[in-house]
Amino acid sequence: MKIGNIDIKNNLILAPMAGISDVSFRELCKYFGAGLTITEMVSVKGLYYNSKNTLKLLETSKSEVPCAVQLFGHEPKIFESVIKSGVLDKFDIIDINMGCPAPKIVKNKDGSYLLKDLKLAREIIETCVRATNKPITVKFRKGYYENDDILIEFAKMCESAGASCITVHPRTKEQGYSGKIDIFDIKKVKDAVSIPVIGNGDVVDKESFKNMLISNCDGVMIGRGAVGNPEIFSILQDKKVDMSKKDIAKLHISILKKYFEEDYIVKIFKRHAMKYVEAKIGAVEKRKKIALAKTLFEIEQILFSEN
Repeated sequence: MKIGNIDIKNNLILAPMAGISDVSFRELCKYFGAGLTITEMVSVKGLYYNSKNTLKLLETSKSEVPCAVQLFGHEPKIFESVIKSGVLDKFDIIDINMGCPAPKIVKNKDGSYLLKDLKLAREIIETCVRATNKPITVKFRKGYYENDDILIEFAKMCESAGASCITVHPRTKEQGYSGKIDIFDIKKVKDAVSIPVIGNGDVVDKESFKNMLISNCDGVMIGRGAVGNPEIFSILQDKKVDMSKKDIAKLHISILKKYFEEDYIVKIFKRHAMKYVEAKIGAVEKRKKIALAKTLFEIEQILFSEN
């Protein structure tokens, strides 16, 4: 597929997940064949004020070609200033989050809050498009309240404002991640606009992937389905995976060590480790032990023990 003037190797995209999609996990997913990976959500205001912690989220690996960043915020002038500052120059694509349902994001008028203010959402997109020649993309949800459905209106707004591609997650903000998505919500968006449409939600295996393709979407974004299962990108391309879960977890740890100190690895890897043991006998007990582990050595002992 193509986003603006950027060629994407295939139509499988790793979702930008807060606390998950760090540089190490993105490198791992690229190893297994993801066509595009996107940074976890990055605060545009944090970049504006040169927050060290925020700037760390911009680290990328050599394998990330092309390279995409996801920004969140609600002030057009801040977006413009950051884009023009040069801090995002290494990225090929700039994505704007207009769908995150997390309370701490929404209360600041960011993420899915923008679903309630189409005028402001349009201004942000238009401002970003004017500020750069890089493709500007938008990720959004079905609506804010439980029974909202503003998909067509919001999608057409994004297109007319200059977005090069949109990612649709057909749940509302109030639904969070509950229930099942309706594939035909994505199809009706695809039928309504001429820019590429990426479908997002509930893809965890070949069956759910094939179901997503019923929508005629141009790309498929995989989030939670890749956690503890990064090889999904190979599986969905019918490529043989000659690695056990244990081998994949070991590879993940080795990549983490290239970028981070142990304190961070212990904190962030627990979420992944719990997923790596999900299908094992005694998984519940193993997850409890992982949650209490204080060192990487302890986590490795739990993960790689035969019992």
